[in-house]
Parts: sequence; C-alpha cells; structure tokens
Amino acid sequence: MIGWIPTILASAPARRSLGLFLAIGTLALFLLNLRRAGERTGRLAERLSTSENTHEIQRQMLDAASRRPADRDALVERMRGGQF
Repeated sequence: MIGWIPTILASAPARRSLGLFLAIGTLALFLLNLRRAGERTGRLAERLSTSENTHEIQRQMLDAASRRPADRDALVERMRGGQF
C-alpha cells in the first residue's frame, strides 16, 4: 500500500515539486509567525502607553494631594485669601 510513495519520489520532477512545496510552506509559516509577533509587540506597546498615562495621572493626583490644606482652618484661610 505504501510501496508507491518511494516510486513516485524517485522521479526528479516529483522531488523538485516536493522541495518547492516544502519551501513555500516554510516561508508561509515564517510570515504568519512574523505577523503574530508584530501583533503581540503592538499590544505590548499599547499596554505600555496606557500604563504610562495612568502613572502620570496618579503622579498628578499625589502632587495635588500634597498641596491640600492640612485641616479646616487652613482651608478657610486659603479660601479667604483667594488661593483655592
């Protein structure tokens, strides 16, 4: 049943076409893998950008919190002075 495979592969055109088919398949798989890697890189870059934006907002919130009045009296003084 499998005896016909070696006889087919014994011919030169069959070996060439099999080699060409394997080369095309390898190239297609390489390109698909390259595409997936690019998508993964894009997602990581987007995640980094979002994370940086979040950290910047948190820094601004901490900076604002550090400048807040210590108690109600300090808040009243700031409001009377027009600094709020």
